[in-house]
Amino acid sequence: MLLAGSWLIDGPTADRTGPYTRTVVSRARVAQAGDAEAAGRYARAAARTVAALAPATRADVLDRAASAAATHRDAVARLIALELGKPLKDGRGEMDRVVDTFRVCAAEARQIGGDVLPVAGFGRGVGTTALTYRAPAGVALAITPFNAPANLLAHKLGASLAAGNTTIVKAPPQAPATSAAIVALLLEAGAPPEAVQLLHGGGGIGAELCALPEVSVVSFTGGAATGAAVARAAGAKRLVLELGGNAATIVCADADVAHAAAVCAKTGYTNSGQSCISVQRVYVHRSRYDEFLDEFTKGVAALKVGDPLDPATDVGSMVDEDAAERVVRWSRDAGGTVLAGGTRDGATAAPTIVADPSRTANVVTEEVFGALVAVLPFDDFDAVVEECNRSRYGLQAGLFTRDVGTIFTAWRELEVGGLIVNGSSNYRLDHVPFGGVKDSGFGRETPRSMVEDYTVVKTLMLRGVSLWGDR
Repeated sequence: MLLAGSWLIDGPTADRTGPYTRTVVSRARVAQAGDAEAAGRYARAAARTVAALAPATRADVLDRAASAAATHRDAVARLIALELGKPLKDGRGEMDRVVDTFRVCAAEARQIGGDVLPVAGFGRGVGTTALTYRAPAGVALAITPFNAPANLLAHKLGASLAAGNTTIVKAPPQAPATSAAIVALLLEAGAPPEAVQLLHGGGGIGAELCALPEVSVVSFTGGAATGAAVARAAGAKRLVLELGGNAATIVCADADVAHAAAVCAKTGYTNSGQSCISVQRVYVHRSRYDEFLDEFTKGVAALKVGDPLDPATDVGSMVDEDAAERVVRWSRDAGGTVLAGGTRDGATAAPTIVADPSRTANVVTEEVFGALVAVLPFDDFDAVVEECNRSRYGLQAGLFTRDVGTIFTAWRELEVGGLIVNGSSNYRLDHVPFGGVKDSGFGRETPRSMVEDYTVVKTLMLRGVSLWGDR
């Protein structure tokens, strides 16, 4: 734990048992009584130190952090595999995204500025000049999830530093070593010790940190229920909440079905489906339904399941055995036909396909967040859009079609924050706005949008001083 500028080892600890190895793979010094308040006190003074860094200085640190992430790519990917069961190839891909994220944050730091406002266009503004600039919010709290612990921490921490804030990080209990490694990368890159603190623990310490009066903005990624608890604990603070999903992908009659099936097979089980935009519901036009199922089943059967430390593994373990058992149970209770999977070995859930489940089954209405994809037929496009929108979530959707009219109709009518055309729901570029509607949260988690959330607009009005005519 990194508290008030010092790494702490002594004190209460919690072990993390790797879901694949079933042995202890990391140990964290967890927060105890008084640690949250100590973090808040330190952050109050630290905020002034970090805000005094010029944007160019912040950007240079972030660029060096990107280089450090590239250097330590394989080592951190191995930590991710051990702590979470995520395949090594996916962990390396996540670290590649960390490199990009830090570089994008560096670029955004260099763009921070303000405006000269057109106040003289109105009578009461004649003779006045008004200026604005974006100032650091002060203290940011970043609460990160287990499913992408490196890159999502890089998003929050990188954007917060770019904005000129100090950041308190509350790490996921399932990935303490990975979280510590990313924080260490930033310090290795030259960030001052005042820039970041790292606390480990459960929901209790998270609630304490949310309630700190020193905290100006809270950025949380995780489940909808926990997001609601974060909002209650934080009170009247600025919030960025990236919550759950129940992503739908629509395959139209004119689609390249072989391509659509291959993409859905690959992206439906990445990280064992533990992604808020993972392919969960695939709606296929009835005229192509059997063809899609055949191609999709072949693609899923070709996935290699096993040791996450094996570079050839496609599907490793889920976060724990309870999560894997839930996938098995939901597939059994779905009311459709289980074409593949429906079993587990410890925390490793076999890639599962449920064909034509009940529309009221959990695999259709709730967030599975696991290695399961439901495939359902549809007849009418407007009706399937309406069915997709019945979900309480609205994060991202996929659409396979060649018809531009269908594309624009879906973009307009689907109640989601983003639409991926000729790709599945499970695609993201880290420098493109990302976020949802409804129970999927609010705010956009991309460096540019996050810099805006992590800064406040300050206005200066000069009376009797005008850049324009004053008569």
